[in-house]
Amino acid sequence: MKYALLTIAFLFVGFAQAQKDENATKPSTGLKFTSTEIVRENIPYDSKDMFVFEFKNVSKKSITVSNVQTSCGCTAAEKPSEPIKKGKKGVIKVTYDTKRVGAFTKTITVFSDGGDPVVLTIRGTVLSPADSPITN
Repeated sequence: MKYALLTIAFLFVGFAQAQKDENATKPSTGLKFTSTEIVRENIPYDSKDMFVFEFKNVSKKSITVSNVQTSCGCTAAEKPSEPIKKGKKGVIKVTYDTKRVGAFTKTITVFSDGGDPVVLTIRGTVLSPADSPITN
């Protein structure tokens, strides 16, 4: 009898947790990003390339991007200065300090009045000055 009650209790907890996890994975934002991750390998040392994340406002109202927060000081992000009207597109521009040689993974969190924050990721590898192509 004890084992039957214990088994039922474990099953109940398992089903409750599964329901909770299912609800947690549904995104609730009015901004739909084309991609939430950009990967670049073999980035030349001290290059000025940007990572550009495109998005569209899929809500029924204008959305203001209030803040973009980067995971460290070696990454900077630029947000739209004006609200994004319904059905219109916008971009988040991200730069990384390419004087830091080696592999990196950085996150950028986008806050808006259109729903939950969205986490964007940039990854890549910066070449050493000796391995980078020479440009004149």
